[in-house]
Amino acid sequence: MNPAASRSAFSLWLWAVRPFAYSTSITPVCLAAALAVYLGVSAQWLLLAPALLASVSIHTATNLVSDYFDFLKGLDTDESFGSERILVKGFMKPRQILLGGLFCFAFTAAVGLVFVWIRGWPILVIGLIGMAGGFFYSCDPISYKYRGLGDPLVFCLMGPLMVVGSFFVLTGSYMHSALLVSLPIGCLVAAILSANNLRDIAHDSRLGIKTTAGLLGHRRARQEYAALVLSAYGFVAALLLMRMLPLWSLLTFLTAPLAIANVRSALASAPEKPQAIAALDLRTAALHLTFGLLLIVSLLLGAFV
Repeated sequence: MNPAASRSAFSLWLWAVRPFAYSTSITPVCLAAALAVYLGVSAQWLLLAPALLASVSIHTATNLVSDYFDFLKGLDTDESFGSERILVKGFMKPRQILLGGLFCFAFTAAVGLVFVWIRGWPILVIGLIGMAGGFFYSCDPISYKYRGLGDPLVFCLMGPLMVVGSFFVLTGSYMHSALLVSLPIGCLVAAILSANNLRDIAHDSRLGIKTTAGLLGHRRARQEYAALVLSAYGFVAALLLMRMLPLWSLLTFLTAPLAIANVRSALASAPEKPQAIAALDLRTAALHLTFGLLLIVSLLLGAFV
C-alpha cells in the first residue's frame, strides 16, 4: 500500500514545507517594519504583506530544493535527526518536491520584480543574491551548505540581507541602523544551523559532509554556537549604548535563561551522544522567535510610549 494513501495532498505539502520554521523568515521583515516605525521613516505599508509572502516563499523554496538534492545525494536517511524524511519514507516523489521548490522560487521572483519596479535596481541586486543563496544552499556546483560556509552565509542571508532588503522595500532607502539592528537576529538564525550541525557532526562525517561544525571540530563548534547566541545579547547592549535602540530593548534579556540553558547543553554535549542535543536546533529556533518578538515590541514601544 502506498504510504501516502492515508494522507491528503494538503497535509503532505504542509509536512514538506515545515511552516513551524517560518518564524526565521517572518521575523526579519517584521523587524524592518518596526524599525521604520521607530525611526519615523515614511513607508509604503501596503508592501509589507507582499514582503512577508516573498520572504516565506524563498524560505520554502530553499527548504524544498535542499530536501530534493539531499535525497538525491543519499544524505537523508532514517537516522537523520534534522530531516523531515518525507522522501526517504516515500510519502512524496522527488520530482514533486523539486517542482514545488522551483514554483516557490518563481513566485518569489515575480513578487521581487514588482518591488524592483517600485523601488529600483537595488532590490534587483538584493533579490538576485537572495535567490542564488537559496538555490545554491545545497545545489551543485556550489552547495555551500556542505562546504563549511552554511553558518556565515545563513547569518548574512537571513539576517542583514533580509532586514536591509525589507527596510528598503518598505521605505525606499538604506540606513546603517537597519544593518546594525539585524545583527542579533543574524546571530541567532546562524545559531539554529550551528546547533543542527553540532548535533550531526558524526553523521555528516560518515557521509563526507563538510559543514561549518565539521570543519571546526566538536570542541570549537560548541564554542561557535555559544559565541553566536551570546553575541546577540552583546549586539543589543552595544546598540543600546550607541542609542540606536530604545531602553525597551532590554526586554530581549528576558530570554537569557533560555539562551543560557541552550549554551550549557551545547557546551556539555559529546560527539558520541548526539541524542542529548537532538532538540537543540528547535530550542534555538524558539529563542530566535522569542528574542525577535521582544526586539520588535521594544522598537514599537520606543516609538509610541
